Amino acid sequence: MAEYAIGDVHACLPELQALLTAIRFDPANDRVWFTGDLVGRGPQPAETLRFIRGLGERAEAVLGNHDIHCLAVAEGTGRQRKDDNLAPLLKAEDRATLIDWLRQRPLLCDISAGAHTLVHAGIPPQWDLDDARRLAREAEALLRGPDCPQLLAHLYGNDPDRWQEDLTGWDRARFIINAFTRMRYCGADGRLRFQHNGPPEAAPADHYPWYEAPGQHLADSGRTVIAGHWSRLGQRSGPGYVTLDTGCLWGGALTALRLDGPKPVFTQVACPGNLRPA
Repeated sequence: MAEYAIGDVHACLPELQALLTAIRFDPANDRVWFTGDLVGRGPQPAETLRFIRGLGERAEAVLGNHDIHCLAVAEGTGRQRKDDNLAPLLKAEDRATLIDWLRQRPLLCDISAGAHTLVHAGIPPQWDLDDARRLAREAEALLRGPDCPQLLAHLYGNDPDRWQEDLTGWDRARFIINAFTRMRYCGADGRLRFQHNGPPEAAPADHYPWYEAPGQHLADSGRTVIAGHWSRLGQRSGPGYVTLDTGCLWGGALTALRLDGPKPVFTQVACPGNLRPA
């Protein structure tokens, strides 16, 4: 059995199918883990969710920021943006089934192969992996429970931008979900910084990539965190982390990482691009 992680798909189903062919994915024996943003701006949101859902236990995905936004739009608490392409999903006959399946996805997964942990955006420096697991389960319970509509109605916003264990209510949930699904940079004090999305080489002062922020625990955790979300960062690896969003939606590539071998093996398929970068 082979295990793979795949970067942000963004409803680009033909590219995903081409990548699975390239890695010779066997749905009877292999397993694939997705870094989130299964839908959002790409051309085939309903078909993509149907395909991945159809893989059953052979596939898992964490929630990305575009997936969370999709849930909010479906619930009526979020507004579609000009560059969203959610209408085909929201008009699908099996909309309720697909949206509910998406809502049940986790924010964090531990993968046994190679001791990897999967998230969409990253893990902030204030949390070790035990903290991240505990807080992911806390937010997942809200997303899957009866308070989900209220949560989604209170989710948008950048504050609070710094973690404190005594945060409560929607502020607490908003920070947790923002950290797992929207974070790129942190300040030296651990505050989330949302204004800049370019690569670290062009970042303003006091902007640290989440995996290099002061106090980050990853290098000593014994696990490797796999993330997506940051297409302008691309595929990078370092102590305790790997990033896999290589800009499929923008004419970059869709990337898979084999997890169970003696060393990392990356496979990419080129993508024609459905949108230009924002």
